[in-house]
Amino acid sequence: MVIAKKSRPLPSVLLITRNLPPLIGGMERLNWHIADQLSRYGQVNIVGPAGARTLAPREVHLYEVALRPLWRFLMGAGLRALIVASKDRPTCVLAGSGLTAPLAWLTARLKRTQAAVYLHGLDIVVDQPLYRAVWLPLIRRMDCVVVNSNATKKLAIKAGISEQKIHIVPPGVTLPAEALSPMAARDFRRSRGLEIGPILLSVGRLTARKGLLEFVRDILPSVVVDQPQIKFVIVGNAPDDALQADLQTPAQIQTAAEASGVGAHLHFVGAVKDWDELGAIYRAADLHVFPVQQIPDDPEGFGMVAVEAAAFGLPTIAYATGGVIDAVAEGESGYLISPGDVRGMVKSICRALDNPLSPKMVRQHAERFAWPKVGAELAMRLGMQTSPRVEKPAL
Repeated sequence: MVIAKKSRPLPSVLLITRNLPPLIGGMERLNWHIADQLSRYGQVNIVGPAGARTLAPREVHLYEVALRPLWRFLMGAGLRALIVASKDRPTCVLAGSGLTAPLAWLTARLKRTQAAVYLHGLDIVVDQPLYRAVWLPLIRRMDCVVVNSNATKKLAIKAGISEQKIHIVPPGVTLPAEALSPMAARDFRRSRGLEIGPILLSVGRLTARKGLLEFVRDILPSVVVDQPQIKFVIVGNAPDDALQADLQTPAQIQTAAEASGVGAHLHFVGAVKDWDELGAIYRAADLHVFPVQQIPDDPEGFGMVAVEAAAFGLPTIAYATGGVIDAVAEGESGYLISPGDVRGMVKSICRALDNPLSPKMVRQHAERFAWPKVGAELAMRLGMQTSPRVEKPAL
């Protein structure tokens, strides 16, 4: 008589987050990909905002709660997380940001499992009394703290989080399946009337930290002198659901550009949700600019758009602040400028346009952040098995 061995149950993760598509932003894309990648190693359940289920990764179970107001989301998410964890005891309860860390900690403690949080930077330095009195102490008590960059790690240590708990796992990037397509670039340029002249590109939500108003006021005029036919294409809108962000609207940026005599060089695209469409824009551009401002209470945790641009062979010129230093490889995927060095930024932009970096070398930098590599690292840190249970293509 042969007794079959019982198969070990698959590890599972319960992810609690307010940041998921259809909300637009880097954190939203990051949490989507985290769920997708972890589903390769075990079962993934998500407690997230209403409207997210239709866009969730295929092999993920998503439980929706009302997004607004914030207190209602937190109460609903906490209750739902306890119900889900009672039915399927997770290997780990993961907070998608510091905002949901208390929910993850409480659920994990009640179910006697591991509590983890992915911190982005701003969720460590939020200057709000209740957050600092309640949220930060619980973040310090998490079993595992994943951060997106060396800069965020330093903020975490400064906030009193034990260094032994901290692991750096940067956001990943979806590498294009095809080589660079000149047809996609031509189609975008033609459809927008941008056939003539080089294109500077900015991608991201329009907040004060991104520095676009300062860029069109202080930097673009000098670049236009060197490149009279240049266009500055801006992808993104002011965020509707950011909990803490000083906004810069398209109207404000356009007004600043008009006052500096470069208004005709701006082209606003708005928010782009489709990855293929965004890829066509990256392909059409000549240079990605990331003039992030160094604001102590509003840090740039990583700078994912610099890696996304690199995936399409597009180099980045950026101020060397926060986690941007981890996202841009000096002389390989772009150039880093001392924060606030306007003349240095102008000089580097003009140099990069006249003597472009090799697209192949730029893409090689992005390959270090390919999602399968990042997903494997994150799964290991969360106590999941180290080999994928299902081989499936990256989305």
